[in-house]
Amino acid sequence: MQVDLNLLTSLDALLEEGSVMGAAERLNVSSPAVSRTLGRLRRLTGDDILVRTGHTMTPTPYAMAVREDVRRLVRQAHEVLSPSRELDLDELDRTFTLQCHDALAASLVPVLVDRIQEQAPGVKLRMLAETSADTDDLRHGRIDLELGGGRPSLPEFRSETLGHDPLVVAMRPGHPCADRLDLHSYASWPHVLVSRRGRLTAPIDDMLATEGLRRRVVAAVATVPMALRVASHGDVLVTTTEMLSRPLVEAFGLITRPLPVEFPPAVIHCNWHQRYDSDIAHAWLRDQVRAALAEIVTS
Repeated sequence: MQVDLNLLTSLDALLEEGSVMGAAERLNVSSPAVSRTLGRLRRLTGDDILVRTGHTMTPTPYAMAVREDVRRLVRQAHEVLSPSRELDLDELDRTFTLQCHDALAASLVPVLVDRIQEQAPGVKLRMLAETSADTDDLRHGRIDLELGGGRPSLPEFRSETLGHDPLVVAMRPGHPCADRLDLHSYASWPHVLVSRRGRLTAPIDDMLATEGLRRRVVAAVATVPMALRVASHGDVLVTTTEMLSRPLVEAFGLITRPLPVEFPPAVIHCNWHQRYDSDIAHAWLRDQVRAALAEIVTS
């Protein structure tokens, strides 16, 4: 059965005002229009809804019985079609899932958790590591935000550049390159490469090739902490990000030196699915991530 839900609004006004004229004024329409609507309601329900008693109109028992239900349905319809655009952080109870690589997580999570707990104690975070293969988790809503160097190309995804992080070379204190690291010494020492897919080359190798140089990659590991741990036990070099890897570099007692060649900094992207564009809680989360990274950069 096809039901005109606008009839509920008219019925609500008729029951609240108790007259055609009052309902017409409330709905900002003409009295004849409301009279026609009342006729439709009578035919649809098989009930008179309002009956005349002298100079006034009285609701029928049926009308009295459904009055609160009609009011509730109209209010719920209004809430559905006019959602609140205000966010009550004290009442926000939600779990957000973020995915990012380990170095970014090591710097971001402590700051982000502090910010969120201070503002919205009911919010929980799930931090997932990068996977070795691409997934549809972002598309299907299993991940709220994806943070890292890549950005989706399909129009259904949104992406924002949050910052840039220069590359540095991490090594143990006392490494022969600690006092002087030029391009030739950089290429001559063994390297541990960080690659979630286990690749043994990186874009910097293409740059070295233009200079007639080739570095010796002795291992490819999945995470920055694993690479830095290897560097803390020997003379291998690890090329990593300066700001985001700083907590891990310090934790392993390592030092860093500037990359001995001009090379683009690592880009930090924040990616999400377009379904969250108008989600005010998700927009607040993006603000917190943005602010947390800004705090890391300026610290």
